[in-house]
Amino acid sequence: MNTLLTFSAVAILASTALVWGADTKDTRVYEMRTYYAAPGKLDDLNKRFREHTLRIFEKHGIENIGYWTPIDNTNNALIYVLAYPSRDAAKKSWAEFFSDPDWKAAAKASEANGKLVSKVESRFMQATDYSPAIKSTKAEPRVFELREYTASEGNLAALDSRFRDHTVELFKKHGMENIAYWHLMPDQKGADRTLIYILSHKSAEAGLASFDAFRKDPVWAEARAASEKKAGGSLTEGGMAGVKSTYMKATDYSPTK
Repeated sequence: MNTLLTFSAVAILASTALVWGADTKDTRVYEMRTYYAAPGKLDDLNKRFREHTLRIFEKHGIENIGYWTPIDNTNNALIYVLAYPSRDAAKKSWAEFFSDPDWKAAAKASEANGKLVSKVESRFMQATDYSPAIKSTKAEPRVFELREYTASEGNLAALDSRFRDHTVELFKKHGMENIAYWHLMPDQKGADRTLIYILSHKSAEAGLASFDAFRKDPVWAEARAASEKKAGGSLTEGGMAGVKSTYMKATDYSPTK
């Protein structure tokens, strides 16, 4: 009897923990950084990240989520996502990183023949309430798709509602994996109109085929029509003009592959 009670208690505690974990809000701050390598320097930039930067980031409490390069990389771009406990923590970590002797030595050695980066873009984000748990995962082979939506005026909440209630599950139905969904933080430009998310596909061709099937799905057609009728038009600025898509491949050193 005591044994049965013990097992029951353990089961209840485990169940409670699972429920609590599922309902726990992701309060981390995410940063999406895009580096544009100087001409001929992308390999050197990747080498510095591979051999030094990721390790030094971790040393200073910066969580490495994923690193990618666009498949059609005409701009020599490296796109990566980091996570921090808070904006204050991010500021503190970066200050420590830049003053770290290991980083200074690595940067100096790597730039002996010139700067590696010509431009840096940074945006701070937070997970949406319908995003899956954001963590580094490995499931090769696959490619990733970075998608950014600019909502039509006043319709970001309606766009979120459609993703929450319909789109995310329909993506799964058609073979797409939901990796992460973010909003820009309130002080970021375009925060009231921007949704950023990452999917994964078995290949770029598979991704295109999945989206074709998704768009033809009668459930999607109904959800889209209902949401646009309620909003009085498209939920994205200029229809598909408000959607940007970038197919990417993970770097060899990315925690997410």
